[in-house]
Amino acid sequence: MVQPHDLAKQATHASSARLEESDAGADLRLAEDCRSGDLAAYERLYNLHGPRLKSVAANLLGNVSDAEDVVQEVFLRVYRSIGGFKGQSSFSTWVYRILLNCCHDLQRRGFRRHETSEEDLAHETREASVKGADIPLRMTLESHLAGLPHRQREVFILYEVEGFKHSEIAAMLNISEASSKNILFEGKQRLRRLLLKEGRPS
Repeated sequence: MVQPHDLAKQATHASSARLEESDAGADLRLAEDCRSGDLAAYERLYNLHGPRLKSVAANLLGNVSDAEDVVQEVFLRVYRSIGGFKGQSSFSTWVYRILLNCCHDLQRRGFRRHETSEEDLAHETREASVKGADIPLRMTLESHLAGLPHRQREVFILYEVEGFKHSEIAAMLNISEASSKNILFEGKQRLRRLLLKEGRPS
């Protein structure tokens, strides 16, 4: 006999599946509108993803000003390359993949703004106050994060800081979901060892 809680669980799964299908449909329509040269579609794309793109870039680069430059470059590349989007992944995943490539390019060039802008300071102050952060601990974490191998740092930030799912990270980085989980585990273990060396709680 089917129990009431089983029916509720099935209904929840069905609802989640419909929501994912709806999101996928909206994502595909947005891609098609951008491909057709609809400028309003690019505005929708920016409104939908711009703030999070900037947040990801700021966390990866450690600089709000560089993050703004990178996000502008992302939208230029999307505009120039939209004809090459084949729909093998979701449109949003493709856009975030471009963001990660832009961040890599900037880091490879070794260019970072060394000055701290007022906006950077305001951003850090907001982060600390919202999270109730222990600022010395936060600075220690950021220092050790910067020293992680590139892929471990990337996955850690995408999962632990930005809240992406492993399935999303795997699609962005073109790796398996299991690899994403393993990389995160290795990164967290490395951070824990580094913090313990300094007598910090992990």
